[in-house]
Amino acid sequence: MPTKKVPKKRRVLSGVQPSGEAHLGNYLGAFRQWVALQETDDCLFCIVDQHAITGDYDPRQLPQRIFDMAVSLLAVGLDPDKCSLFVQSEVPEHTELAWLFNAVTPVGELERMTQYKDKASRLESVPAGILNYPILQAADILIYRAEAVPVGEDQLQHLELTREIARRWNARFGEFFPEPQAIVSGMGRVMGLDGQAKMSKSLGNTVGILAEAPEIWARIRTAVTDPQRVTRQDPGRPEVCNVYHLHEHFPPDVGLDDIAQQCRTARRGCVECKRILADTITREFEPFRERAAYYRERKDEVLEILAAGARRASAIARRTMAEVRSRMGLDWRVALG
Repeated sequence: MPTKKVPKKRRVLSGVQPSGEAHLGNYLGAFRQWVALQETDDCLFCIVDQHAITGDYDPRQLPQRIFDMAVSLLAVGLDPDKCSLFVQSEVPEHTELAWLFNAVTPVGELERMTQYKDKASRLESVPAGILNYPILQAADILIYRAEAVPVGEDQLQHLELTREIARRWNARFGEFFPEPQAIVSGMGRVMGLDGQAKMSKSLGNTVGILAEAPEIWARIRTAVTDPQRVTRQDPGRPEVCNVYHLHEHFPPDVGLDDIAQQCRTARRGCVECKRILADTITREFEPFRERAAYYRERKDEVLEILAAGARRASAIARRTMAEVRSRMGLDWRVALG
């Protein structure tokens, strides 16, 4: 009887900067999706420390930030038995491939990136790393010949450039790199508690995923609601209320319909509504705090998880680079016999 062929899993790659403890925006925008993807796909997730150095940072704090992000990722449910978790700089093929991709990437394509234009407009002298950031990002993905990438809407332009780099390289050196597809969660832009900007630790408009209940309540209590609801008696508009949109990500026990109805009829005040949200988030984050405490006490275990992830990633990256060097004429000793 013929053996049933097991379908090959789709390879997925994504990364996050080492900003220390992760926050609510990271969780909703990426990590929740990563945890689900590890169940169905061949996933590699990396902490992109080499991307982090393109901005202003303290090198003395970077190692701890890398470790804290690793703990956060394990805490939310990434399982080293189901995915590969590693640090970008431990796989040097990322930067080697990025340099080689410079040969096929027009400067004009880099200059039209929205994020580059935004950052460059605020700097008197623009580091080359900010311009070349998307090339390294393309290398992060293509070094593993990833077929899909979970991205937020703000990263779609960078992923399209990755696809273009793959096309240009393939056209010149032969078909090899896939054109990775976007996995868009449909989450959209997760607005901060201030209702003005995307959630960001630097803006102070979010809450850490490992925060204790009192801190979660203190942060959620500051969240902006419907600006037209001035008093407790004023009816609200859930469709424009930032707190209601967060309820959509953390459905309460009373149900979303109840939250919306009580808001519109002014039978529940904003403070009570925030209290329900804070309690719901606290319950969801409780297992994260427990797992984080476990891993913080076992630093060597975390380091070995990252090392094992890097070993697996390196094995794939080395195979990719062997083929790239050969096709680009850089494996010259072998070519000469």
